[in-house]
Amino acid sequence: MIQIIASDMDGTLLNDEMVISDFNAAAIKEAQAKGVHFIVSTGRAYAEVKPLLDKVDLTCPLITINGAQTFTAAGKLLNTVALPDQLARKICLKLKKKGLYFELVTSTGVYSDNKASRIANFAELLTRVNPDTPYKLAVTLASARLELMNINYIDDYFTLIDDPHMPILKIVAFSQEGRPVLDPIRAELSANPALKVTSSSDSNIEINHINAQKGVALQAFADSLNIPMDNVMAIGDNNNDVSMLEVAGVSYAMGNGSTEVKQIAKRLAKKNTDNGVGHAIKEVLAEN
Repeated sequence: MIQIIASDMDGTLLNDEMVISDFNAAAIKEAQAKGVHFIVSTGRAYAEVKPLLDKVDLTCPLITINGAQTFTAAGKLLNTVALPDQLARKICLKLKKKGLYFELVTSTGVYSDNKASRIANFAELLTRVNPDTPYKLAVTLASARLELMNINYIDDYFTLIDDPHMPILKIVAFSQEGRPVLDPIRAELSANPALKVTSSSDSNIEINHINAQKGVALQAFADSLNIPMDNVMAIGDNNNDVSMLEVAGVSYAMGNGSTEVKQIAKRLAKKNTDNGVGHAIKEVLAEN
């Protein structure tokens, strides 16, 4: 019997318009009404997730930044796993040397040192999830969405790292050239046992502390409720979802998911553009 449902956001709960569909929202509320705990598990920061949930009147606990932070449904912070400052500095220097645009995710949100690059990367994401969207329109949409997400802009990342009250939770590097550029850097960083390097798309790598993983956070959430992992369902589409798909008793890969995720998950859901999360939820509710 499923007692917890954990869902990724991008490419999973969000559709091609980067919002939660009414169908998915209704399915989640149905599960909650039947006593099933629903938790979002995402690479996004809290400030990026909350407006999307509010738009469809959803309230639930959150695993954010790939497991670096966990929040109650009321927004109370339960746990934080940050990168050591010295290590964060070394990563930033390495990425700058490679000429990559990257962002820092902190306890107060996402920080960018280049607004144009931030908009371009978000526009690229929109055109990738919806290839019919013209790039100029994607840029306009990206600008509007980023205003809602309260992205912070800063001239120098190292001022953040040097601030003792500003833990660095994740570093995200981007390249529109994708894996040919990012894979060697990912391999280099992954050699450090203190790091967990994942991705939420072919055009980024996400760098966290080794203990900041969705699977670790989901296990801790289930333990706090004394719910066995056999009674936990997880659904996702990409590499940063692997750890939670591996620990969940019931795991779904999205129809639009990566080959790796489809090989690991026990079940296959419909695409995110076809309300895959909502249909998967209804399937397990019927089994319950």
